[in-house]
Amino acid sequence: MEDQKQRVYDALNKMGIKYEVVEHEPVHTMEDMDRLIAEAKKREMYILMDLVVNHCSDEHEWFQQAIKDPDGKYGNFFYIRDKKDDKAPCNWRSYFGGPVWYELPGHPDKQYLHVFHKKQPDLNWENPEVREEVYKNIRWWMEKGLGGFRIDAIINIKKKLPFSDYPADRADGLCSIERMLEEAEGIGEFLGEMAEKCFHPYDAFTVGEVFNEKEDEIKDFIGENGYFSSMFDFEETCYGKSEDGWYASKPYLTPEEYKKCIFHTQKKIGDTGMISNIIENHDEPRGVCHYISPEDRCPDSRKLLAGVYFLLKGIPFIYQGQEIGMENMEFTSMDQIDDISTIDEYQVALRAGCSEKEALDAASAFSRDNARTPVQWSAEKNAGFTEGEPWLGVNPNYKEINIESQLMDSDSLLSFYKKLTALRKAPEYKETLVYGTFAPYQEEQKNLIAYTRNGEKNLLILGNMQAQSQKVSLPGEVKEVLLNNQKAVEITEKEIILKPYQFIVLETADECGVRTAEKKTIAI
Repeated sequence: MEDQKQRVYDALNKMGIKYEVVEHEPVHTMEDMDRLIAEAKKREMYILMDLVVNHCSDEHEWFQQAIKDPDGKYGNFFYIRDKKDDKAPCNWRSYFGGPVWYELPGHPDKQYLHVFHKKQPDLNWENPEVREEVYKNIRWWMEKGLGGFRIDAIINIKKKLPFSDYPADRADGLCSIERMLEEAEGIGEFLGEMAEKCFHPYDAFTVGEVFNEKEDEIKDFIGENGYFSSMFDFEETCYGKSEDGWYASKPYLTPEEYKKCIFHTQKKIGDTGMISNIIENHDEPRGVCHYISPEDRCPDSRKLLAGVYFLLKGIPFIYQGQEIGMENMEFTSMDQIDDISTIDEYQVALRAGCSEKEALDAASAFSRDNARTPVQWSAEKNAGFTEGEPWLGVNPNYKEINIESQLMDSDSLLSFYKKLTALRKAPEYKETLVYGTFAPYQEEQKNLIAYTRNGEKNLLILGNMQAQSQKVSLPGEVKEVLLNNQKAVEITEKEIILKPYQFIVLETADECGVRTAEKKTIAI
């Protein structure tokens, strides 16, 4: 098992610089990339790449040069410090567990900083040479014709210096790296410089993976002339996470908790800029498992979740497999898991007194491997993903949940995502759904997620997130039912009766008109 994990770690070469430095046979060539970019543009599409500039691989030539001469030019490309009394410069805990300091190969008297894995040494952004090299590589890719970047872990590039300890928050004597990030100041200098030199000249679309931002900083990140075009909303992914570890965290959110999170984000962003909305990504468990309780998971509730997040103000991101409702794996052994953060959290749970089963259940609920299992293309062997042995196991439910079966089913979740996309892009509704205002509606009504989108049109979005029907008063005359995850909708003079897990999009005449019709049922 450990040999397998090491191979995983050795393959980690996430970086925003030229990938050809990685020593393995490339699957594709740069000519393939050029063709992809060109063909995408023909279809009025643009390719974004993952930009990782907080760290590079320990196999990168910069780090290899730093090992040869820690006191030379490339030694200053990283945070390398002398050992003093065999102590680390600070007690920060890495995101993957353990200290952020590791012995520099070949130099038992020196250590280097890595806030993620030891094979991912942090770049020293305080060094102007580092920044210029990073900018040069970004521009190189933009000249290739990229549309922009998803920018990884960007808040981490600014450290609070000089290095110092914080009170330990676990028995290991270490403190979460997030404690430092809360106090680090001056990141705007780096981000503003990067935007000015790399993004704005190319009109690049950029979306930042931003955690720990302060509300008064949002305008700087995504406001007019902000560092980025957008940033992801992680409010709901972070909600219920305990500093003690995954074992003490909420495995899934209640409807009221989810509503609280998304509404808080929508209110704080307002008209400042464009937020990017998600229910899952490669670092999170599957959305249908994190935002829908086990007893409430059904075809209608999956569509409801999709509709609620997709029509919020902002940019909806769809992660692979989300469109068919892929679920978390039911891991039965840690041998099935490759993710280093999951392995660490399993050990955290054991040290906290959890049984092996409890530790496995806790780790499994949040494991990043949930989102990294093979895409379920069909009911064929290995879900149609490969004839060989996949790196991670295939979810056993692939015969019930797969793309092939949903493509031909007009009532499938995949088909519903297509309907949501068509509605958002429809000429008569695009201005409202992309640029229109957002306002909560009947916010205090339990297990109801409802909001308005107003612009050229007046839209009311309603989601009944419970197993019982409930009545919802209407703000005005209903002109049209634009989308419904069920066969019909029952509307009376001033209210609508939502069936269990029903999701409805209504166009209303205005925000305060009065219905004149008697009770009627509208078939869709």
